[in-house]
Amino acid sequence: MSIDPLRLAESGAAAALILGSATLSVAWNTLDQTITLVLAAMWLITTSGVYALHAVTFDCLRLTGQQRRQNFSVTRGRD
Repeated sequence: MSIDPLRLAESGAAAALILGSATLSVAWNTLDQTITLVLAAMWLITTSGVYALHAVTFDCLRLTGQQRRQNFSVTRGRD
């Protein structure tokens, strides 16, 4: 299995948005080398998690062909 560069870029952007909105506004005044390394490690962990989630979700949908059937009415009652 190869790494999809577009999916990796999307995951990195999502991780940056999550960390930027959650932690950077608070940590900006006290930003030093230690906090930068911690944020970089958190970014790598979040990026890999988002990438894995997207890979599992979209590859499963692609392999099972659920985008063609559009069978997503799990909670909607029959009319």
